[in-house]
Amino acid sequence: MKQLTSLLLLLIVSVQSMAQFSSISGTVRDKATGEALPGTVIACNGKKTLAGNDGRFLINLSAAAANPAIIVSRIGYRTDTIEYTGTHLSVLLEASSQVLTDVVVTGTMKAVQKTASPVPVEVYTPQFFRRNPTPTIFDALQQVNGVRPQLNCNVCNTGDIHINGLEGPYTMVLIDGMPIVSSLGSVYGLSGIPNSLVERIEVVKGPASSLYGSEAIGGLINVITKNPVKAPLVSVDLMATSWKEYNVDLGVKYKATNKITGLLGANYFNFNNRVDRNDDNFTDVTLQNRISVFNKFSFERKNNRQANLAARYVYEDRWGGDMRWNKSFRGGDSLYGESIYTSRVELIGNYQLPVSEKLMFSWSYNSHVQRSAYGNTIFNARQQVAFGQLTWDKTLGNHDLLVGSVFRYTDYDDNTTATLDTFTMKNKPDRTPLPGIFVQDELSIGSNHKLLAGIRWDHHPVHGNIFTPRIAWKWSASSNDVIRLNAGTGFRVVNLFTEDHAALTGARAVEIEDELEPERSYNVNLNYVKRIYTRSFWLTLDASTWYTHFTNRIIPDYETNTDKIIYGNLDGYSVSKGVSVNAEAGFTNGLKANLGITVMDVTITENDDMGAKETKRQLLTEKWTGNWSLSYAFRKGGWSMDYTGNIYGPMLLPLLGDLDPRKPKSPAWSIQNIQVTKKLKHGIEVYGGVKNLLNWTPAKGNPFLIARAHDPFDKKVVRDDNTGVIINPGNNGDPNPYLLTFDPNYVYAPNQGIRGFVGIRWVITNGDK
Repeated sequence: MKQLTSLLLLLIVSVQSMAQFSSISGTVRDKATGEALPGTVIACNGKKTLAGNDGRFLINLSAAAANPAIIVSRIGYRTDTIEYTGTHLSVLLEASSQVLTDVVVTGTMKAVQKTASPVPVEVYTPQFFRRNPTPTIFDALQQVNGVRPQLNCNVCNTGDIHINGLEGPYTMVLIDGMPIVSSLGSVYGLSGIPNSLVERIEVVKGPASSLYGSEAIGGLINVITKNPVKAPLVSVDLMATSWKEYNVDLGVKYKATNKITGLLGANYFNFNNRVDRNDDNFTDVTLQNRISVFNKFSFERKNNRQANLAARYVYEDRWGGDMRWNKSFRGGDSLYGESIYTSRVELIGNYQLPVSEKLMFSWSYNSHVQRSAYGNTIFNARQQVAFGQLTWDKTLGNHDLLVGSVFRYTDYDDNTTATLDTFTMKNKPDRTPLPGIFVQDELSIGSNHKLLAGIRWDHHPVHGNIFTPRIAWKWSASSNDVIRLNAGTGFRVVNLFTEDHAALTGARAVEIEDELEPERSYNVNLNYVKRIYTRSFWLTLDASTWYTHFTNRIIPDYETNTDKIIYGNLDGYSVSKGVSVNAEAGFTNGLKANLGITVMDVTITENDDMGAKETKRQLLTEKWTGNWSLSYAFRKGGWSMDYTGNIYGPMLLPLLGDLDPRKPKSPAWSIQNIQVTKKLKHGIEVYGGVKNLLNWTPAKGNPFLIARAHDPFDKKVVRDDNTGVIINPGNNGDPNPYLLTFDPNYVYAPNQGIRGFVGIRWVITNGDK
């Protein structure tokens, strides 16, 4: 009887177990905070589901299974594998040591969760940029909605970063929070940052001068490098294209001492293939030979106080021009070429003082030496920038205070009139000390509201005292609805010759009307974030609308006199306004999608000759833009596919006069790419694909891009003292009916057509053997 009873009980338990194992329920929470983690992916026996808003999930299995394995994964957390034993699961996920995309520092200069920041900050990880691999961060930023890398010259391919239609000088670029890329280095500083060392890139759109000072007038980009302690042991990325571009990216972690961990990175890029697809006898893409070496140290200290030190060296030799050009023609007027040698040193560090209060001293230094020849125009320049900042981070009740003092010293010298003393006619380097202080208070009002107020004071030796206040409000309407309202001001002190490539190339003379005053901006930005979680997908909507009013804008005048570029403060004002929407979605079937749309209107209003206000669109600014990426991970075989692209609306282009036959407005144009990736064992993956699938270039539909490429030194141009360029009355076969001079600055998009690419990545983490 006893044996029969035992057998019946065993049978009942087995039946109950099979019933339990046909469906699995549980809750997923953050191990450190206990907060629910909606959107977590739960997979078991080929079935997938997502945790709901409260972190709860239920997954129905296609067939009952004994002790099935459950895989729980979420972006920013370590993946956990659990053996189900028939009880309600309570899963605690640990934040990943390598992917911390939920933490941002750029908006408030403090490490806070992205959802808690009163300032909207967009975060992009290396995984995002790998969907369309590029050799530089400059090229990679084309995937960010509202951000456009803008080429400024058809010959040497210099460029800058536009945010919401504002030109490159209005964008501040930081490395680890330090203003290391600016002014002279803004053109070349984004090249050569090893991608293997980048942890994430944070983007803030709108003025941030109340924290970061001059140049943060339109927005900022913060390139945050990896913490050596948390970095993988080795990371390698090799890529080549059918245009014979070669890129090598390397990162190595090592122990310098028991308490010092180092991260060494190197990047090498080579393109030495002369290509002329548009048949103007000029190179379509600049030839480059660049090497960059980066090393970062992290120091282990008592009480987890911070201490980091990083250094980077970049050397680049780039040139473009006549297909027959070589270095023997450099600086002469026989064959036209633009040749630039760049040598750049950067140092970055921070040190938390050994006191009870949280005092942090951060500093940076960069030396940028440039030796350039634009045809027979020689431009040699040297810039040194030293920066120091001391901040005090203090919490008092529901007030979160940040107080800082800063000092920036710029030493700039070149061989142009920019550093010429017009009284003594001797060279006078521009040395500018710029001290400042700032105060920021973040006030928590209940559990759903935050109010941030800040003000900064800077003192410029020429322009005097400059004040930049800002205010921000954040309302968490629910756990999945966040509204942010920001308003603030910005300022920018200008050095034309370090920022405007057009001032150095072509045949136009540069004319500066008056003493240039600092530019000022006033901005308001409204942001709304909505998160939606279902059992089959998650969706994040991020929408913003903005309005920025500029005074004292310095805009080059190309139209008054086709032989000149005239600079002066705008007698009027400029406005940038628009709407931007980002949508990001993930599905349990392995599909991920990103879609971004920006509609903007950037206008300039000034008084005409009769005193009436006249409003017109800004040159080289599109009215709308969109970008997308679709990624699909196949369930078997380790295969994945990425389809990425951009589309840009028409923009007004700079012409040399009414007779210029080039199009005054660009067409709508699109660059699209596709990539296939295969993951192998031991952290190896191979990838390949096609860039610019549509083979689109700006030469299509234009008679030429470079005006008078056959006469780059204007030797055959005939001028009249009163009217300027005239039709050649002689019989030398060059009548010049369009009244043009040499001009390589008609450029708005890359000249590089369709090309294939292949690459291999290899990552060894601490746990690999």
